[in-house]
Amino acid sequence: MSKPRLEHVNVNVTDPGRAARLLETLFDWHVRWSGPARDGGLTIHVGSADDYIALHSAQDASFAKGQPFNHVGVEVDDLAAIEAKVVAAGLKPFGHDSYDPGRRFYFLDPNGIEYEIVSYRTP
Repeated sequence: MSKPRLEHVNVNVTDPGRAARLLETLFDWHVRWSGPARDGGLTIHVGSADDYIALHSAQDASFAKGQPFNHVGVEVDDLAAIEAKVVAAGLKPFGHDSYDPGRRFYFLDPNGIEYEIVSYRTP
């Protein structure tokens, strides 16, 4: 039996197209699927061949069950290259830190979703 793995995360956003374009730009991901959400909104799946983030717009954007959500962690090889893309996109990196097992920084997307960008490679 294969080991369980995280396949996707579903987050509510105001504009799935804008959010998808940002993730494509930052991480070189691609749109895997796009279509109507069951509640009348739109959903776009953006990620890699192995996993993705489902960007969901709902008519009722409160989505209270997601309140405990903290951030999305993305592992990268080149932390500086991704940070440069974050800055170029007009976003502000913060929380830079280096502790075992890696180095990291954070940013908020236009929806207020926090992303932790982490690298386990030695500089």
